[in-house]
Amino acid sequence: SCFQLGLERFHGVCILGFNSAEWFIADIGAILAGGLAVGIYTTSSPEACHYIAENCSANIIVVENHKQLQKILEIEHKLPHLKAIIMYGEEPKEKRPNLYSWQEFIGLSAHVTDSNLLDVVESQKPNQCCTLIYTSGTTGQPKGVMLSHDNLTWTAAAAGGFIQLSDALDKQELVVSYLPLSHIAAQMIDIWLPLTFGAQVFFAQPDALKGTLVDTLREVRPTAFLGVPRVWEKMEEKMKYVGAKSSALKRKVASWAKEVGLQTNLKQMNGNTQRPVNFRLARHLVYKKVRKALGLDRCTRCYTGAAPIARETLEFFLSLNIPVYELYGMSECSGPHTISLPHAFKLSSCGKEITGCRTLIYKPDAEGNGEICFSGRHIFMGYLNMEAKTKEAIDKDGWLHSGDLGKHDKDGFLYITGRIKELIITAGGENIPPVPIEDAVKEAVPIISNAMLVGDKAKFLAMLLTLKCQVNEESGEPGDDLTPEAIDYCHKLGSKATKISEIIRSKDPAIYTAIQKGISAVNERAVSNAQKVQKWALLEKDFSIFGGELGPTMKLKRAVVAQKYQDQIARFYTDAETPT
Repeated sequence: SCFQLGLERFHGVCILGFNSAEWFIADIGAILAGGLAVGIYTTSSPEACHYIAENCSANIIVVENHKQLQKILEIEHKLPHLKAIIMYGEEPKEKRPNLYSWQEFIGLSAHVTDSNLLDVVESQKPNQCCTLIYTSGTTGQPKGVMLSHDNLTWTAAAAGGFIQLSDALDKQELVVSYLPLSHIAAQMIDIWLPLTFGAQVFFAQPDALKGTLVDTLREVRPTAFLGVPRVWEKMEEKMKYVGAKSSALKRKVASWAKEVGLQTNLKQMNGNTQRPVNFRLARHLVYKKVRKALGLDRCTRCYTGAAPIARETLEFFLSLNIPVYELYGMSECSGPHTISLPHAFKLSSCGKEITGCRTLIYKPDAEGNGEICFSGRHIFMGYLNMEAKTKEAIDKDGWLHSGDLGKHDKDGFLYITGRIKELIITAGGENIPPVPIEDAVKEAVPIISNAMLVGDKAKFLAMLLTLKCQVNEESGEPGDDLTPEAIDYCHKLGSKATKISEIIRSKDPAIYTAIQKGISAVNERAVSNAQKVQKWALLEKDFSIFGGELGPTMKLKRAVVAQKYQDQIARFYTDAETPT
């Protein structure tokens, strides 16, 4: 059908919708027809959709419903390569040239003979690009990660073999598709691994992450499951909430079982595989019931990845005899690079390299910490039309530089210890470049001097703000007095404040309202909900070289600020009201 619509070789087929059979068919169809399969996040703004569709010279865009269609119709006039739009979840409301329903689209294939298709398939080579995964750059525009046929097929076979997935002829694996398919993790787990091993895929409801995922898990009872940290955290929160409401006896039994579970599993991790009697009793009384309630009673492989996970969460599940295996990788290495296994598992480690993948710790320090670099057949081809960025990522010896800091322990387990890049990775696995958001807030609220976005591993973004103040010329120390321009600004808003301390002490309504208004305006333009600033706080002192928050070139030292204001940051996430 893609042929009939005039799909040209190596042009994009963009797919914008929640996980469904049609998503898979469009993706694999685009590849077989010689195009590039390109997922777009459903939360993307029309501008973000335009950037990707234009960047990959999309000939065809597949949308789920009218809401997504609207975005494309807004930008259609700026997409010279676009030849057709296909809508699969709903019927088009009105006839438009080049807009097709799913039925009409499938109907077009009647005119394509098998030999037409085979000719195109035959002409394809393993080292040619077939899929683009768009990944956030640290500064603004996303980069199109080019993955070849070989990247995807080799990685699926290698990773599946490494975790010993069963072939369908022996025992069929079952998975639930719910993570965004524009993300490499979901593509690997929902499309390429099942294709390779004959697994059965079930689709969750579009509101899976808002709470219906567990219902789907209970219905499907998958044999393997990847949850981003936020999913495991939500389960943990819900279970603790439910647990707190149960009877005193039940609570006593549960806490006994959790203690037994944690100790037994930690011992097993260190090589002691004995399962004592009390463990078997606890399994009967508690663990089996918990697994059943979560729909994980058949799940021998529970994974977490895409963002760092808290040790507390891993211990919580381990205490219920649900080991959650951490894996690590990036779009640029076709998804996974290291995976934890039942017999090779250490809490807070990302496991060991998949067979055939190699790690280099680049320029390690005294503790052995350095930049994690990868090589293997899973390494991407480069970023589409970004040669300079590709050369930054892959060095002359062919090592892919991850931008993450980490080290190996004596047994060869990989640990991630920090990030070189400034990208914020939320608990939901969204990669968020902080600089554009910080700049937008400073622009929207002229009284603001410095802004620092926080939210790494957290459920939402928050921001630390400082106000423009007079600086001691000799020491460079920021003072309490506002700059004349700032005082002017306050007056215009109807505030008599002249000092930062006055504003903070009285929570000056005029100023606080103006700041909130500015932040709301920035949120209006956010690329997705995950990129909205949900909470903010004013700090008493501006950042400075004197205070250590700024480097010699006035570059923000994020780690210093995070350390210095850790209590304030912690309050964003412990306060009772969680933003909706």
